[in-house]
Amino acid sequence: MGKMILTKDNLKLGLLLGLIGPLAGIVLLYLLLYPSFTFLEFLDSFFHENRLITSIGSLSLLANAILFTFYVNTQRDETAKGIFIVTVFYGIAIIVIKLLN
Repeated sequence: MGKMILTKDNLKLGLLLGLIGPLAGIVLLYLLLYPSFTFLEFLDSFFHENRLITSIGSLSLLANAILFTFYVNTQRDETAKGIFIVTVFYGIAIIVIKLLN
């Protein structure tokens, strides 16, 4: 059943995957790179240290790049479009957070 959902070509699916991808990326980076911190300490550092905003933010968006590439290569353009739209918004949010920091 889950596989059927991921094979659909749907803008809403792309938007959902685009939202989840970077969040999963941040959790994965936390688990791999900062296991001695609590998750809240990690998030506090992420939002308040410019170097982490850039590096962790960019690395978390790699999840969307992988998803986007998969959906483009399998000709599911509507889903890829949704992933791309959300990725742009995440990128803008990272820039705004960095500038306001």
